[in-house]
Amino acid sequence: MSAESMSSSALSVLMVASEAQPYAKTGGLADVAGALPDALARLGHAVTLVMPRYREVGPVGRAGRYVTVTMGERSFDVGLVEVVHGPRQRVVFVECDELYDREGIYGAAGHDHPDNAVRFAVLARASLEYAAGLDTPPSLVHSHDWQTGLVPVLLRTRYWEDPAWRQIPSVFTIHNLAYKGLFPAEALASLDLDSALLSREGLEFWNQISFLKGGINFADAVTTVSATYAREILTPEHGEGLEGLLLHRQHLLSGIRNGIDTDAWDPRRDPYLPVPFSASDLDGKQAAKREVLVRFGLPEDAAALARPLIGMVSRMVDQKGLDLIRGAREALGQMEAAFVVLGTGERENEEMWREMAASHPTRIGVQVGFDERLAHLIEGGADLFLMPSRFEPCGLNQMYSMRYGTVPVVRATGGLVDTVQPFEPRTGAGTGFMFRDYTSSAMLSALETALAVFASPARWRVLQQAGMHQDFSWDAAAAVYVQRYRQAIGRRLEAEDEDERESRGE
Repeated sequence: MSAESMSSSALSVLMVASEAQPYAKTGGLADVAGALPDALARLGHAVTLVMPRYREVGPVGRAGRYVTVTMGERSFDVGLVEVVHGPRQRVVFVECDELYDREGIYGAAGHDHPDNAVRFAVLARASLEYAAGLDTPPSLVHSHDWQTGLVPVLLRTRYWEDPAWRQIPSVFTIHNLAYKGLFPAEALASLDLDSALLSREGLEFWNQISFLKGGINFADAVTTVSATYAREILTPEHGEGLEGLLLHRQHLLSGIRNGIDTDAWDPRRDPYLPVPFSASDLDGKQAAKREVLVRFGLPEDAAALARPLIGMVSRMVDQKGLDLIRGAREALGQMEAAFVVLGTGERENEEMWREMAASHPTRIGVQVGFDERLAHLIEGGADLFLMPSRFEPCGLNQMYSMRYGTVPVVRATGGLVDTVQPFEPRTGAGTGFMFRDYTSSAMLSALETALAVFASPARWRVLQQAGMHQDFSWDAAAAVYVQRYRQAIGRRLEAEDEDERESRGE
């Protein structure tokens, strides 16, 4: 497509997210919200990302505009700070120290902030007030996960009387259905929302309100982060009580597999690796492996370097398969491999890993917390990467791993199914190892199979190179998003035409 034709069909996307790389991150949502705008801009579209200015973001400049957001009996003076990233990209930080200048994005000391409903309702209102002040309105609004679920709701309620807003569709992306943004029903009044929204067609969820349900109910298009997860959430097993609504709105639902930032995650030029490497020259992995062992205080002699190293970088919650680890801890301790684990989460899981490391100090290393440099180093230095998730909407680490020649061992769920090709013993084809039953024994069996293949260097090299040659860039995913955007725009215009005909009695 020529630059001229690209420009003529360019969209203007207002994107709203609660976190985004490189500013603030707790999980994969930040990776998506940081990378997708870049990919859309490369396709010629203009993207404005709106997010809070948390304490960890630091100073970003002076507010160019101020808006007052009223929530029930409270009012918040909100600054809007624009940061330009080239001709087609900008970030708008929502500045309100009362709400966002505190420890933790969503909570601290293991507890959610008690006013999260207000904090993210203000984000939704501020993002739309920002757009309302633009000379040219956006082509659409794309919001992410429960924290921005009120954006589609507000578009179809508070802003509905404005004819200009009626033509602007909303796209809502579910990153993890398990986090529904639940609050007491009485919070509606404090959020300045109509009591009629406490209904099945609104936000009501078992006598509470759910921001996520609001996003699903009111959006013109609903996406999630892999094709398999889009099918899974239509079932009682994975639907989290929302499968009926999702089935009702299935015609608006699609799964678009996340990409990864192939510039940030590239073993040929990763500044966090001691020696760069590539699919054609994997020698640098050994240097990374040695450094990983040193960082975790594990032996680094010849025997240790020859032993398979299994990495995990994960939230330490049962969703990520930590209950399977608990059920297999004795067997894992006896396995002819070393483990390095980085992450934070539920206290009992953190303690479990600490106890395992104390029992096997020469073969299990654990660091509770998050360290971006160490995460890259583990991806580069590990031989295998373990992801035994109970469910996994998309997952990013399995894609990072394959790009670094680190072979994933995953459960067959969600995006793991869509990105990992199971090893075929007869032909040697595949990019990783997969197990289906959510049991400790199934996980252990997959690990034992992987270790058996690791013992054959030639077969292992084929597996590594197959994974490294996969294309997990954002470019393909961004193109699909553009298709969904255009479909939502067409759907919204058709709805407007139908409303006009009905008003004329046709």
